[in-house]
Amino acid sequence: MSSAPERARAKVTVGVCGGVAAYRAVELVRALQDAGLDPHVVMTASAKEFVTPLTFAAISGHKVIDTLWSGGEVPGGASSVEHIEQAQTTQALVIVPATANILGKLANGIADDFLTTMYLATKAPVIIAPAMNVVMWEHPAVQANVRTLQSRGVRFVMPGAGYLACGMEGTGRLAEIPYIVSAVLNAVAGRNFETGLSRQTVLITAGGTREPLDGVRFLGNRSSGRMGYALAEAAARRGARVILISASTALPIPAGVEFHSVSTASEMREKVLAWAQESTIVLKAAAVADFRPVTKAEGKIAREGMLTLELEPTEDIVAEVARRRPPGQLIVAFSAEMGEGLERARAKMLRKGVDAIVVNDVSAPGIGFDSDRNAGTMLIGARAVPLPEMTKREMAERILDEVVAMRHQP
Repeated sequence: MSSAPERARAKVTVGVCGGVAAYRAVELVRALQDAGLDPHVVMTASAKEFVTPLTFAAISGHKVIDTLWSGGEVPGGASSVEHIEQAQTTQALVIVPATANILGKLANGIADDFLTTMYLATKAPVIIAPAMNVVMWEHPAVQANVRTLQSRGVRFVMPGAGYLACGMEGTGRLAEIPYIVSAVLNAVAGRNFETGLSRQTVLITAGGTREPLDGVRFLGNRSSGRMGYALAEAAARRGARVILISASTALPIPAGVEFHSVSTASEMREKVLAWAQESTIVLKAAAVADFRPVTKAEGKIAREGMLTLELEPTEDIVAEVARRRPPGQLIVAFSAEMGEGLERARAKMLRKGVDAIVVNDVSAPGIGFDSDRNAGTMLIGARAVPLPEMTKREMAERILDEVVAMRHQP
């Protein structure tokens, strides 16, 4: 007989599709159990080409539904109306790995098997974790289907970048299992309104720009890009469409983001302005140079005595984005200060016309530039939100909590 805690476990449905990453769904089922949930499994016909239903039945302790009709491969197969019962009793539907085929079916309301029929019949939150070849993932049709589903409230745990089973490299790998589990737990707990960004397009800048002095030298700064990349990673996990515009860093591209590389402040401005109008949230975490050489020397400047540089100011990208912002767009700037700089940052926030500014003291040892840790203050109007020392990933989550709260303010 099951214990009381086991009976109280929330039922979630894992929809397994026919992709190479289907074997990872076995790991997901076990991880969901470890997280205190009761996973049931539904498989497409193609999924059975990669993993047998018996494997999932043995791990989950429940029969596996693999057909819309009675008498499937697993004893006691589905009845003709079981998709309605499953749809009504599950507290979340998570589809792993979501193929290009299933995304197209879901976006267009096609219901030709148990999983797609259940999707249309459920009011439970739906979480989708895609995995496919990079060229397929980047195809306009697939991206259009993703945006359609996001607009309907479907939550995505975006794929990661790296080496793919097909031998190519790029975005398309199934997201890490802990990220998927976290998304399911948030959905079951009803935390989408408080933490989610599933209907937002978030533009994030990161890294430090480089302004060329001659053919081999440049003026730069010590920004590692870690804060911006942590924000991009966290926003993607929360279901946002993330556009990451990055200056020079040595960091891997976060999973599930649209990535654009730049070098100089001028290139950063051009890319930001190109994408800002379709973004609902702009997070300007990049360390953009305030000055650049008036002229760039040809070749390499010889080392011959003193050298005097004439510098000119670069464009104020944040202020220009704020001036051009579409209605409802939220803009958060970042300000690296040396020592106490809250009043200076508050004046900058008002002068540039942004909604909030994150201030951190880069002179403090062990935090800020070249570190995985950070600390600071987030100024939102007249309010100051303290951000005590923590990892940059943790700070990214805290900043996004405040951003989401601002989005939901009347």
